[in-house]
This record gives sequence, structure tokens and C-alpha cells, in this order.
Amino acid sequence: MNERSGDFSTFDSSLIAAAHELKSPMALIRQLALELETDALPEQREQLQQMILTSERSLRLTTSLTRYKQLNESLSLLEVEPINPQQLCEEVAHELWPLFDAHGRTIEVDTRRAPPLVVANRDLLRRILLHFGDNALQYAHSGRAQFRIQQSTSGVRVGLRDDGPIAPTAKTPLIGRPASSGLGLQLSAQFAGMMNGTIGSVRHQSGMTFYVQMLPSEQLALL
Repeated sequence: MNERSGDFSTFDSSLIAAAHELKSPMALIRQLALELETDALPEQREQLQQMILTSERSLRLTTSLTRYKQLNESLSLLEVEPINPQQLCEEVAHELWPLFDAHGRTIEVDTRRAPPLVVANRDLLRRILLHFGDNALQYAHSGRAQFRIQQSTSGVRVGLRDDGPIAPTAKTPLIGRPASSGLGLQLSAQFAGMMNGTIGSVRHQSGMTFYVQMLPSEQLALL
């Protein structure tokens, strides 16, 4: 699936306006939950952690919608450069680790000695990986989620594998979760298209991998 920029109708303008209005109250809910968590009773902390998780995931979606609107109105704002995807995966895993740990889960990166570089916009690629992480945290059952980087003749694939519910077989390369709105994946597809990349998913016997495939950089891979 390769969704290119320029199709603003993909996301209704009223949805983006609503996202902008929701950003401040969601940030306030998150801050209040963090303050209450400090002195909360053990039985209250789980509920507060869920509030924090939900508000942070919602904030990521609203900021991504705002970012999409900005870029869709002016692609001149988009800059691409050689990016080390393994380093970016490690940063995202570190950012999401407290949320995964709070739910008895783990998120990690399958490291490579010489990871290939990709041509990408750092902010957009980071947002895509965060959406993959949110998807795994929201819908996967338990256990471990792992970022993996693979290189082939067609490009560099950066994916997150988890043990979540397997979606029905579909003809499109991007398959969403059952009971999921798919908004995060739709945004990821838009962002990938802006960087000449694609979004897709792979069904496994146990779980799924959601990935972004990017063009390799002509610079040498890091040693």
C-alpha cells in the first residue's frame, strides 16, 4: 500500500480540527493522572496507568494528524536524509518501554552489526514506529514485541512483530486489527508515502508484523 501525499480527502478536515481541539484536554488528563499516581493506592494505580496509556496514545494520534495536515499543505516542509533505522527503533523502544512494562510486557530491538541506512524524514519515521508500538500495546495479547530490520533488493523493511490477533486474509498488503479503527496505520501509510515508502503487514502462525519499507541510502551501512 503506497499512499502518497496530496490526497487531503483521505482524512476529513473536521477530524483534523477535532484532533487539534482534543490535544489540550488530553494533555491535561495525562498530567493529572501522573500527579495522582504518586500518592495512589495500589488498587488505583492500574486504572491511572491505563488513563496515562490512553491519553498518551491519543496525543500521539492527534499530533500525527496535525503533522499530516501541515505536510499535506506544503511538502516543502518535508526533508529527508540518511537515517539509521536501528538507532531510531532503539529510541522508540526506550520511549515505550515504561508503558509496556506497566502491562507486564516487553519491547526490544533485534540488533544488527551493520544496519542499513534508509532515506527518510526522521520525525515521520519515528511517528510510524510509535504507531506500530501503540498498535502492539493496544491489541497484542501478552509477552514480547520486537523491532526487526531486513534488507532486500526491493528496499529496507523495518517492522514490529507481536503476538496480537491475526487479521483475516486480505488482498491489500496492509491489514488492520480486528476491532481497530486503523487510524494510526492509515496515518503511517500516508507518512510512508510522503517518503516514497510503503506500509504493510505479515500474518504469522502466532501474531503479526506491521512494517514500513523504505528506500536504502546510497551511503554505506554503519559498521
